[in-house]
Amino acid sequence: MDIIYLRELKIDTIIGVFDWERQTKQTVILDLEMATDIRKAAATDKLEDTLNYKAVAKRLIDFVNHSDFQLVETLAERITEIVLTEFSVPWVRLQLNKQGAVRGSRDVGIVIERGEKT
Repeated sequence: MDIIYLRELKIDTIIGVFDWERQTKQTVILDLEMATDIRKAAATDKLEDTLNYKAVAKRLIDFVNHSDFQLVETLAERITEIVLTEFSVPWVRLQLNKQGAVRGSRDVGIVIERGEKT
């Protein structure tokens, strides 16, 4: 198994349960690890033979930017569903960081893994 990753993808969105959170966009930060097999792409040197991380990033930026979930758990689950289904990734690990959610803490978030490692 090979892993293609994206680190510190920052996206503004409505997220949270408090009234002020429903009115003001906050920044969430995504770290993704996505299982893939890079051997064909390495042999052909063609973008269409690999997982296009730019396409993944663009899709997630659009989705998250237009979402308005209350819980980071729900947002994380939806993000992994997109990666698994739309990009045919067998396994994904997502860390979703909501900086500033707890006073005195640098960041707060969730880590989830979905799919099966091959």
